[in-house]
Amino acid sequence: MTWPTVPACRLAVVLVVVGCALGAAAGLASASNVVVGLSEDPGDVTVPTWLYLATGAGVVGASALLTMFVTDRQFVHEIHTQSVGVDTGQLERAVSLLGGTFGVLVLVGLVYVGFQGPQGIGLTSATVLVTFVGVRAIFTLTAYTVGNPWPLLNPWRQIATALPARNLPYPDWLGSWPAVVALLGFVWLEVVAPLVSTPWILTMVILGYTAFTLLGAAAFSPQVWFKRGDPLSVWFRLYGAVAPIQRTDDGLSLRWPGARLRDDDVITDLSTVGFALVLVWELTYSGFIVTPPGIWTVEQLVWVGLPPAVVYLLLLVAGYAFFCGMYWTAAGWTRARARTYLSRRYLAIRYAPPLLAIAAGYHVAHYLGFSISLWPAFLSALSAPLNPDPNPTQLALTSWFGYVEIAGILIGHVIAVWIAHAVSIELFPGKLQAIRSQYPFIIVMICFTMLSLYLVSLPAMEPVYVPD
Repeated sequence: MTWPTVPACRLAVVLVVVGCALGAAAGLASASNVVVGLSEDPGDVTVPTWLYLATGAGVVGASALLTMFVTDRQFVHEIHTQSVGVDTGQLERAVSLLGGTFGVLVLVGLVYVGFQGPQGIGLTSATVLVTFVGVRAIFTLTAYTVGNPWPLLNPWRQIATALPARNLPYPDWLGSWPAVVALLGFVWLEVVAPLVSTPWILTMVILGYTAFTLLGAAAFSPQVWFKRGDPLSVWFRLYGAVAPIQRTDDGLSLRWPGARLRDDDVITDLSTVGFALVLVWELTYSGFIVTPPGIWTVEQLVWVGLPPAVVYLLLLVAGYAFFCGMYWTAAGWTRARARTYLSRRYLAIRYAPPLLAIAAGYHVAHYLGFSISLWPAFLSALSAPLNPDPNPTQLALTSWFGYVEIAGILIGHVIAVWIAHAVSIELFPGKLQAIRSQYPFIIVMICFTMLSLYLVSLPAMEPVYVPD
């Protein structure tokens, strides 16, 4: 299949939108050098935090205004449907079998090394590094920048297909809520349990997850469970929707990055909206609890008598509930402003995919530098998992790398703004109605931008009252 021809004038509009947004992002990065400690020679110039945050909000707001000028429905449709297809049927099945087998061997190896390998120093454990650097960082980066690799490597699906299944009907009301609860639980354990410093505890968590997901697959069938209830599969499927390479019934399809997010089958119910909100909130939460305001909040709640583990759980759940409430409010406001017969629930579902672009931007800010820094230790642990180097090398990031973190956040929000615009153009027949419907979600995105940039601007510290 060939790419449809796009008129030069309309393509120029898109290039102007993207260019202005990226130019503003670069300007923000330059303006925020002193705030986030990126400048090699800051001199006597200081930039107030309020100006730094206002500039970030301005990037999102300006990109929203610019995208609203693109009201040609055919043009927007062409941008999101352009693709190049490759038939990979037989090859993909063979790769899936080999990849799944390889994944099972890796899983068995991680469990063995987790119990028999070095304990006490997480940077020497292959189990710890594969879990956090390999899966949480590198695989996720690959999912939204290239394409979702997880279906080809998922060891639990490979095991589940070999086990008998009862094929019970999956309750519609259950949706992806098991995945939401499991992901929130893992984020909490990541904070309160010594998973990094004590590999055998992380291994017990891996075994618990194995039991959870295999029982779910055995009860409802692997096809249903790994589409709806398994947290890792839902995680990679949603992040993978941002990527340019997509799997289709006919093989692989190459599209514009983020174009898949306009499709109405990416997020189909409120439980998947809830999972998308977890992807945004869990990264914000991880940044909040290591900053001075987060540490102060934890200390005050512990001072009144709450156990630290309960405090971290309350902050996690309360923050998630706040994010959900803010998003639900925006959906109701959108319905009121657009004066549409479309339900609040439907609007909440259709406007949720842009959250995935925001989550991808947050992930870049949190994990790109993390994975680069620990890459030598990761390779060292893989080369000798039972006898690794006791003093693994870590790479020091250059002073300008903070530009990448800020740009990741802003580009994710700019893509989200464009997708929200494309969705509104599809949903509403009138141009003014489509534009008015975007305002509430643009405001939510601006709030997310300012919050995330504020956290990036603060010095990072070790969380308090957690085991080493």
